[in-house]
Amino acid sequence: MITLDCEQYSEEWFAARVGIPSASSFDKIVTAKGEPSKQSKDYLYGLAGERLTGIKTETYSNANMQRGLMLEAEARDLFQMVTGIDIHEVGLCYPDDEKRYSCSPDGINSVEGLEIKSPLIHTHVSYLLADKLPTKYTQQVQGSMLVTGFDRWNFVSYYPGLPPLMIVVERDEAFIANLEAALEAFNYELDAVTEQLKIMEA
Repeated sequence: MITLDCEQYSEEWFAARVGIPSASSFDKIVTAKGEPSKQSKDYLYGLAGERLTGIKTETYSNANMQRGLMLEAEARDLFQMVTGIDIHEVGLCYPDDEKRYSCSPDGINSVEGLEIKSPLIHTHVSYLLADKLPTKYTQQVQGSMLVTGFDRWNFVSYYPGLPPLMIVVERDEAFIANLEAALEAFNYELDAVTEQLKIMEA
């Protein structure tokens, strides 16, 4: 694993993610059941466009996202206090120096990672009652383990004033093998589309 030490959402962070599939968007490549996603083509074409322009298009932000970012540090401190697990912040992780795909954990150490969500109150309550990893984050969490090589990942859902949800997700080898194969095929097509666009641009 290779890490990039920079502040997430900084210019350096966005630049490092240009044209590269990231774990937060692996759901656009495969579904939680490991099937091809209907969003795959749009995601691929967007990344190909980024490679040519050199600009990361993933800059959308709304009030809920800003709120989540503000609460992230609070949730991370609570997680460390409750679990006794020391973690540190990192900008980006790649599986190797080829940097074919990445993830941006909310914290890691030498053996495990952390993903924090700060959803709206009704969503957080639903997560608490279910007491498991929400299906919508399966690809991100398992994908982060693919990128880092870790065998477990901590998931935290946090809402001030309510109990936090803190669970440990184990590595799903079958899902990760399927995801890795899908990423290889996706990147092969991404390279081909990018080259075709370069020819058209010339």
